[in-house]
Amino acid sequence: MGVLASSLVTDPRELSQLLDIPYEQVAAVHARYPVRVSRYYLELAKQHGTPLLKQIMPDVLELEDNATPPDPLDEENLSPTPCLIHKYPDRVVLLVSKDCASYCRFCTRKRKVGTGDMAVSPGLLDQAIAYIRNTPAIADVLISGGDPFMLSDQRLEHILHMVRSIPTVRIIRIGTRMPCMMPLRITSTLAALLRKFHPLFINLHFNHPAELTAEARAACAILADAGIPLGCQTVLLRGVNDSAPVLQELFYRLLAARVKPYYLFQADLTRGASHFRTSIDTGQEIMRQLIGQVSGMAIPTYALDTPGGGGKIPLAPNYVHRLEENCTFTTYTGTNGVYPNTVWPENDPNA
Repeated sequence: MGVLASSLVTDPRELSQLLDIPYEQVAAVHARYPVRVSRYYLELAKQHGTPLLKQIMPDVLELEDNATPPDPLDEENLSPTPCLIHKYPDRVVLLVSKDCASYCRFCTRKRKVGTGDMAVSPGLLDQAIAYIRNTPAIADVLISGGDPFMLSDQRLEHILHMVRSIPTVRIIRIGTRMPCMMPLRITSTLAALLRKFHPLFINLHFNHPAELTAEARAACAILADAGIPLGCQTVLLRGVNDSAPVLQELFYRLLAARVKPYYLFQADLTRGASHFRTSIDTGQEIMRQLIGQVSGMAIPTYALDTPGGGGKIPLAPNYVHRLEENCTFTTYTGTNGVYPNTVWPENDPNA
């Protein structure tokens, strides 16, 4: 897509000049983990500083971090066929693109996104579609990558048509960061294409309130006006958004843009991204500061995608102390309370 390509900074030397950092630093990181930034987001990051710059600026710490696994979620061993990840019985991830508008430095798939190690081709996608068609338990297909919206409208429509033609697929989801990184990619033409494949859901990715610019909000509005439910999967990142006030503002701005805060993810154990991780204690304390203080609509599920491919688990603060005949608990205000953990009448055969 020529228009998209002209909107990207892909040359390490140009990026070093635009970010005013040593070329040697950018080149060294780029040799292992590719660098790419949309010109739109780069300008936004230069305006707002560290919280945005850190997400896209190559850092030598990426090269020094070798203790964590390259594939923390064991996706390669959960791929029965290329371009497909089958972790849960009724859900799969369909990888349709190896590229993104910007390569986030904390990406779970930084081992392969933008590299030759991530092979995506029509033939491989046909194999993945055949697997879904031959596995009736799969009811939910998440289209991901890379970023699916890096594809042309025509290619994306073809893939959606193939998935929707499978009778046992009930839900289609798309994961994208395009409204954040390149909002002008979201057009009325694209929205009209997408609405043909309902029920279809889109999960976006915003990490900081400054990312919700007028352009980003307009992109969200185009999708929402097409009847597409929007959620946001935010990653808790050290030095980016690891404070309750920042996340509170982000979540309220998302709701104003008709995007439901869906997940707040504890950062994965991705090799080359350990400097982004907070402790789980930090995340739980942030959630404790938010719960009860802001609208429940603005509260995502704080979750960990467990290492080794075990799936997601909630990490919400624990307010329950004991479960016997009575449930004892502490409210968000610090008040203790009791809830009877019994049924009435006791001899009810349906209890």
